[in-house]
This record gives sequence, C-alpha cells and structure tokens, in this order.
Amino acid sequence: MLYIIALGIIAAVVGVICGNQLQKHHFQQEIQQAKATAAQLVTKAEVDAKEKSVKILSDGKKQTQDYKESIEEELNSYKADNITRHSRIDQRQNGLKQTQERLDELHQKLAGESHEINEKKNEIEKLHQTANGLSQKRMQTLQDRGSITIDEAKQEILNQLAVDLKREKDIELKYQDDEAQVNAPKIAKILADDAIQRGPVDMPREHIEHSVQINDNNTKQKLIGREASNIRYIETLTGTDLVFDPDDPHLLHVVTQDPLRREVAKTVITNLVVTKQINAQSIEHQVETAQLDLMNELRRTGEKVVGSLHIGWMHPDLLKIVGRLKYRTSYGQNVLNHSIEVADISGMLAAELGLNVKIAKRAGLLHDIGKAIDREVDGTHVELGVKIAETYGEDPQVVNSIASHHGDVDVTTPIAHLVAAGDSISGGRPGARSESVEEYVNRLKSLERIASSKQGVKESYAIQAGREIRIVVDPKKLDDVQNQKLADEVRDEIENELTYPGKIKVTSIRDFKAIAYVGAEKKKGHRKLKKA
Repeated sequence: MLYIIALGIIAAVVGVICGNQLQKHHFQQEIQQAKATAAQLVTKAEVDAKEKSVKILSDGKKQTQDYKESIEEELNSYKADNITRHSRIDQRQNGLKQTQERLDELHQKLAGESHEINEKKNEIEKLHQTANGLSQKRMQTLQDRGSITIDEAKQEILNQLAVDLKREKDIELKYQDDEAQVNAPKIAKILADDAIQRGPVDMPREHIEHSVQINDNNTKQKLIGREASNIRYIETLTGTDLVFDPDDPHLLHVVTQDPLRREVAKTVITNLVVTKQINAQSIEHQVETAQLDLMNELRRTGEKVVGSLHIGWMHPDLLKIVGRLKYRTSYGQNVLNHSIEVADISGMLAAELGLNVKIAKRAGLLHDIGKAIDREVDGTHVELGVKIAETYGEDPQVVNSIASHHGDVDVTTPIAHLVAAGDSISGGRPGARSESVEEYVNRLKSLERIASSKQGVKESYAIQAGREIRIVVDPKKLDDVQNQKLADEVRDEIENELTYPGKIKVTSIRDFKAIAYVGAEKKKGHRKLKKA
C-alpha cells in the first residue's frame, strides 16, 4: 500500500515538472512569434512612413508653386489697377483745371453784370422817388381843388357801396323769399310724392293673435289641471288671464294689456300643448325658456332694424326697447313697421334737402319709442319717448323730433318737421290703420259732447287726433276751484265711458277779461243821455 502511494506521488511530481517544461517551451515559441511579428510591423511602418513623407513633400512643393503663381497673378492685377487709377486721377485733375478756368471766366462775367444791375437799380429807385413825389403832389392838388381828404373820399365811397349792396341784398332776398313762397308748396308736394312712392311698402296689417287653439280634449284637461291648478299657475307666472271662449271651448284667450306677457303666455301654452308634459316643473321651465327667448328676440330685432337703416351705433338696452315695438300695434298698424317707414321717409326727405340723413332716420325710428313702455309706465308715449331718448344720450334733434311730432312742444330743428311729415304720411295713407273715419269722428264728437255737457262750459275742442280735449269755461259762472273740479269730472267720465288709445289730456281754460272805454265812447254816451 505504501509502495503504491509513493509511486503515485512520484508520478504526480514528474507530471508537474513535465507540464512546467512544456508550458515554458510554449511561452518561448509565442515570444519568438511576437518578436517576428513586431519586426515585420516595424519594417512595414518604416516603408509606409517613407512613402507618405515622399508624397507629402511632393504635395507641399506643388502647393507652394501654385500659391506662388496665384500671388504673382494677384500682384500683376494690382499693378494694372494702380496704373488705371493713376490715369483716371490725371484725367480728373485735367477736368478740374478746365472747370476752374470756366468758373473764373463766369465769375468775371457775373461781376460785370452785377455792376450793371446795381446801376439800373439805383436808376429805378430814383424814378420811384420821383414818381412818389409826383403822386403826393397830385393828391395834394386834388385835395386842394376838391376840398376833401383822402380818408373822407374813401369813407364816402365805402358808404355808397354799402348802400348799393344793401339795396341789392334786400332786392335779392325779397326775390328769393317771393320765389320760395310761390314754389315751396310745389316743391314740398314733389318731395312728399317722391318719398311716398319710394318709402312705404304696401303690407297687410299685422294683427297680434290673442288666443291659442287647443283641439285635443286630453291635452286641454292636462293644461287645466286638477281644480284648474295648472292654468292658474301659468297665469301667476306669466301675469296674464287665461279664459276659454264660451262659444268655442277649444279656443283659449290670453287677456292682458302687456304685449310681451301675452307673447310669453302664448309661447308657453303652445310648447306645453306640443310636448304634452304639463306639470309645475315643465311649466316653470317653459316660462323661463320663453322669457329668455323673447329677450333675445327683442335684441336681435333691434339690431336687425338698426343695421338695415344704417343709423350707427345704438345702446344695447335701447335696441331691446326698439324690439318691443314689434309686439305693439296702433289702430291695427304695427308700430315697428310704422317706425321703420317713418325713418325711410324722413331719410329720403333729408337727403333731398341736404340735411343729416342718419339723424333724420334715427329720429324717425325713435319717434314712437314711448309706445314700447306706455302700457307699463304712466305718461303719454311722447313724454316717455323723450325720457328714453335723453336717458340714452340721443342727439337733441332726435329728442325734439320725438317731443314735437304731435305738436306738444315747438319745433326747433328742420328734421323735426320731416319726422312729423313722415309720421302723417305713414299713418294717414289708405290702408295703414284699421280705424275708420266714422269711428274717428265719433270718438272726437264723444269727447266734445262730454265736455260740452258740463255747466259753465262755453266751448270745447278735441285736438291732436283726440289725444287732448280743451275746454273754455265762462269765468263769470265758474271760479278757479270749480274749473279744476270740472276738469276732474270730464277726466273721470271719459275714463268710464270711452275706449281710447294711450292717454288723453284734459285742459280747462278759464280766462277773465275786464274791458272799459275812455274817450269817444264815453262822450257819445253823454250825448245820448242829454237827447233823452
């Protein structure tokens, strides 16, 4: 056993020694190969370096030769340029010398001419002095012989000229005035005819519907609700009275004096009938939607009208008020269409007369603006229109046109006359309004009848198309307190008996005059007494 172990150890030692020798031999071979490879690389590098150095030297020589040649060419060009410039400088110097010589000759010539001019100037001054002396001597001779100074003569000429001009001016003004008075009616008629033909548009009268047709019984019952709760709720929210026609149970009338509330109520009822969802929530939603849509429609209508008339910027709130006129009628005539018509007529007349067309159209459009709110605010539409125009800063010409188009105040601008004429043309043309002549005359007669039936009344007159009644009382029968009481009584009776548009003004006049005569009348009276 020990022998075997010893043999194994010896074999292992021998293997290690042999392995080291083999590895050493292998390393020596690799070192020799590396040295041989390194020698080859060195040799190759030396060869490549020599080739590159030769190439670099040859390239450097060529570049140097090329650069030398380019420098020589550039120097040659510079030399040629210098030669050319020297020649040009010489030419310019020769030209300057010639110019200097010509200038010297010209200077000498001008000096000689200046001397001659000075001599002539001195001669002219002497002649002027002589002429002034002769003129003064002549004027003095004229003053001595005429016994009048120059200032007095000038003043006399001016006075005579002023008299002649004044006479000619008076004659011309008289002629122009006479011609204007003769031709004014003819020209006015021509202008009015032209405005009528070009302005108004023949349109059917617009009657605003006050009722809604409900054909379905079930929808009608839903609309009425249990114990009329739905229809009363609609009345509360819209501020209207809803009444079914006794002759036609499916026809629902919307009763109110406010056209906007009527429009909202009609829209709400129509939408509820279409949707058939009728309860408190849907009613509230439809009322809010209808009111919002109506406000937007008012704004759009005002913008459309103002844009079509080309009258410039207008306040947004005033645009809404203009849009309200769409739902207002006067004797069957739509007030918005009437206002547009008056604006067109006023603008045409203003253009023919050379006035401001934009202001004329603006005044025509706004002349009845008070009718948009006269159902909600106390006062005549003229008074309300003036307040609206002043509130939104309208031109004074527009304000005066609104205030004077029914004769309430004096006219202060020519445009106010045009607006009044346009209002009369638009409202008075055949077919514009639905009130007949008989109704109009009966209304005026009724006003005068009520006033004349009172004790102490001497005369009564219905004026301004029935918008005012003027009463003249007997001052011997009624005093001031009774006069005021009479006006109140007439007002109350008109309100109770008559149907009238807008507002009627009652004016009671008590005028007391004391008359006495002195002189001839008194003497005649004494003579009659003596004869008696």
